[in-house]
Amino acid sequence: MYTRHMDCVFCKIVKGELPAKKEYEDEEIVAFWDLHPKAPIHLLIIPKVHIENLGLMKEEDSRILGRLQWVARSLAEKMKIDDAFRLSTNSGSGAGQVIMHLHYHLTGGWKEGENINI
Repeated sequence: MYTRHMDCVFCKIVKGELPAKKEYEDEEIVAFWDLHPKAPIHLLIIPKVHIENLGLMKEEDSRILGRLQWVARSLAEKMKIDDAFRLSTNSGSGAGQVIMHLHYHLTGGWKEGENINI
């Protein structure tokens, strides 16, 4: 089950109204490849329920946040980057959040010595 906001790009992906190259999906979470990758592996992991960002989450959202991190770890293992990966999120436009739907960036796959300052 999910809620959506009419103008939200990620809600449209969840609903199937916009395409995405999905890597994972279950009842609560979707993970798909970033259209503008900043690393050799760059997935976006989102809850199907619309949570704008960490700053606006409610206590009842904490369970899904734990599941998002578990899925991130599982995807890192699947992508064979579980020995070195980054999981990040921006909370609010002042922190660089562009799409106002909570999402994590799972990045990795850099070569030894490669600049990873993203």
